[in-house]
Amino acid sequence: MSGLIGKKVGMTSIFDENGKNIPCTVIQAGPCVVTQVRTKEVDGYEALQLGFDDKKTASKAAEGHAKKAGTVAKRKVVEFQGYNEDYKLGDSVTVEHFKEGEFVDISGTSKGKGFQGVVKRHGFGGVGQATHGQHNRLRAPGSIGGASYPARVFKGMRMAGRMGGDKVKVENLKVLKVVADKDLIVVKGCVPGHKNSYVIISK
Repeated sequence: MSGLIGKKVGMTSIFDENGKNIPCTVIQAGPCVVTQVRTKEVDGYEALQLGFDDKKTASKAAEGHAKKAGTVAKRKVVEFQGYNEDYKLGDSVTVEHFKEGEFVDISGTSKGKGFQGVVKRHGFGGVGQATHGQHNRLRAPGSIGGASYPARVFKGMRMAGRMGGDKVKVENLKVLKVVADKDLIVVKGCVPGHKNSYVIISK
């Protein structure tokens, strides 16, 4: 799937032609530089390696790799497949790769929420009523295992623990607007990650 690397700017809302208020996310998509071209003869598959966002300090290896493309080392480097256009080393891929009205998939790292209980992490309902002496059991997990048999807690049991910080992919988000002069793309709905986090837009 072809695509671009972007950075989440934030959320807003716009009105459509029917006057309906639509929540949307603004993403700075590109411009991305082609830092390497994978070919079947050399690598066994065809792909484009794109780099986004300049890096102030980088290793000599990263600087040398970027120098071949005539650019500086990048913070985010991702490979994409399925481009119809014929890009070469050092070319720039811009937000004009996307068109208004089409659908894209966006993946990113979700916000880290720390150690959370079962109500927030798994959607448990809790006791619901504070009667019959249950003064401190409203958000408790309840029973987690059997008695003498199986005498253990099964693997995968939904319990409290660290939540968030996972790779999340949201599919079929509609492109509402493409602002080419500012390298911005506006998509319908929400996108995983905090503000200024990197996302991968593919179609």
